[in-house]
Amino acid sequence: MNHSETARGIALSVTASTLFALLSAYTSRLAPLDGLDIFAWRVLWTLPAVAVLIVWRQHGRQLRDAVLALLRSPWQALLFAAMTAMLGVQLWLFLWAPLNGRALDVSLGYFLLPLAMVLIGRFYYGERLDAWQRIAVVCAVVGVLHELWMTRAFSWPTIVVAAGYPPYFVMRRRLKLDSLVTFTMEMLLLTPVAIFTLYGSVTLPSVWQRPDIYLMLLPGLGILSTVAMDCFLRASRLLPMGLFGILGYVEPMLLVFVALILLDESLTSAQLWTYIPIWLSVGFTAIHSVRLMQRR
Repeated sequence: MNHSETARGIALSVTASTLFALLSAYTSRLAPLDGLDIFAWRVLWTLPAVAVLIVWRQHGRQLRDAVLALLRSPWQALLFAAMTAMLGVQLWLFLWAPLNGRALDVSLGYFLLPLAMVLIGRFYYGERLDAWQRIAVVCAVVGVLHELWMTRAFSWPTIVVAAGYPPYFVMRRRLKLDSLVTFTMEMLLLTPVAIFTLYGSVTLPSVWQRPDIYLMLLPGLGILSTVAMDCFLRASRLLPMGLFGILGYVEPMLLVFVALILLDESLTSAQLWTYIPIWLSVGFTAIHSVRLMQRR
């Protein structure tokens, strides 16, 4: 993998992390919708946005070929359905958490996720870590161990994020499809679920009474989600799994700031001993990323 691809992957990963953090705060403006409603609207408004990207990048033929390939292979189709279900759970949880005071729990899951990705990159894909990456991992482990010692357990949103995403990315790489094409197919598969959810939603009449929601906020949700996910998935294909995992610390760090500043959640002094080592890990990751771009 050349340095140009690595630098591009780093830029895409940081952009995605910033947009996802903004998306977490964005949900607070969509009251009275709950997390499940927002998930359903996100899927429906993401679909036209990804369709525009498919046409713009001239990926229509790739999309058709990928769908036909899945239809010809029941095993691949089953794998894709499982992968889409995993993504659907993560999309719902990410939107549900800020509305239910669990944004910090989800952010901790995203802190654990890069560590899991690094371990998969090292032991499953055989990737090697350089000195800065090893220091970053050690700092992250210190923070994780402190959280485990302090709470004696992780909350279920934390576990769902940390344990749910790694198999999803491994499956994605096995399918060897273009990231945007795969994401479009996932949204198509989730669309019936979204329609069924909204059909029985009690908030649907409230949406039609709010032009600002259905004319601006919901389309904005789809656009923001599409751009963020596109950047994220492209980065996952361009970067080694280990580096991609460590860069994942940028997003939860931003999510913590969003939870504290915009969502009025609180961080105790004891929790700082969890987050400070992880923030140091982000700093060492930044040094590693700058060194890679300098080599370019």
